[in-house]
Amino acid sequence: MPVRLDGERGYDHGTFSLMKVLAPNENVPIVQLSLDVGMDPAVHLQVGRLLAPLRREGVLIIGSGFSYHNFAIRDARAAPISQHFDAWLQHVLVESEPAERTELLIRWEDAPYARDAHAREDHLIPLMVAVGAAEDEPGACVYHETAFMRFVTASSFRFGSPLSGAAV
Repeated sequence: MPVRLDGERGYDHGTFSLMKVLAPNENVPIVQLSLDVGMDPAVHLQVGRLLAPLRREGVLIIGSGFSYHNFAIRDARAAPISQHFDAWLQHVLVESEPAERTELLIRWEDAPYARDAHAREDHLIPLMVAVGAAEDEPGACVYHETAFMRFVTASSFRFGSPLSGAAV
């Protein structure tokens, strides 16, 4: 898979906002990956698979995004959309066997309210990289809220064992 380094590009808000909280002293090396412009889930799952060996070296792979991301629907209409899509994510990421999980993520647009929850998939696709990197490991929901910004159900997930001594 062809890659190139862009030393001029700053961090995306999905990296900066997360890492500013996790490492406020800026003492953690970070490599930020761009999403492939085609937003193909299978491509991003493959990127995760290619990165998987880094986990054995202690590299933390974070797929920063959001389980609901549609700025056009942020009022009460977001509640059922985010609830149904989040329930689908819970099933896929926590309850499904790894092979089924992968297939369902490739076809994420078939999920209930998928395109209402993600009019653009740029906040969902990083999840595919994280899943690809830990494809055969169980998923766990580590954060779940039903009233984010008053109306949105949102969740975060982890794959594999938690980091030793890390707060989850």
